[in-house]
Amino acid sequence: MAARRTPIGRFQGALSSLTAVDLGATAIRAACAGLDAAAVDEVFMGHVLRAGCGQNTARQAAMVAGLPEAVPATAIDKVCGSGLASVHAAVQAIRSGDATTIVAGGMESMSQSAY
Repeated sequence: MAARRTPIGRFQGALSSLTAVDLGATAIRAACAGLDAAAVDEVFMGHVLRAGCGQNTARQAAMVAGLPEAVPATAIDKVCGSGLASVHAAVQAIRSGDATTIVAGGMESMSQSAY
């Protein structure tokens, strides 16, 4: 088990040039350091403000982080609870025996969001 996060930045601040996918990939890459990427069974990532980001940002972040294309990824949108809903989905998959190793979290870039 590992937990990683990116720094919290100010709106239009030092991290404003990074997309939510870039930030999510950074956290995924750090959390999976030292782990065989092929061991990851699934990725769940919360991401709410996805306008202009393309399809399935969880898949994009997983691919940018270097996870194999065969690893399924699901983006979850439950507004403020998206990251926590991702962790809940991971727990359910592990408890049910459907998976043993899951990446779960959330990503957002308010600076890159349409406003």
